[in-house]
Amino acid sequence: MNKKLIELAEQRAELMARVAEQRAELARVLSSWRGPLNVVDQGWAAIRYLRGNPIILGGMVAFLVALRPWRIGKWVPPGWLLWRLVRMALGPKGMLRGH
Repeated sequence: MNKKLIELAEQRAELMARVAEQRAELARVLSSWRGPLNVVDQGWAAIRYLRGNPIILGGMVAFLVALRPWRIGKWVPPGWLLWRLVRMALGPKGMLRGH
């Protein structure tokens, strides 16, 4: 019985060492994704904030309109696309609804 416990302890030690190596490798591989994922996370947080405070979004749009009305024409197509994407994400079954 004692010999069996020693074998199990050795196997456990080997497995724990392999787990530590795998965790280190995974951390190394995922470290390059930390920055881009952080940017995406901040973007989602901004969208949630603007969704909860639509007056701020309206104020930003009004400010841009008042600041440079002649340049809005070149921003309309990309802005419209962005608006549609946000609306799809925030829609009744969008990603931010949690359904």
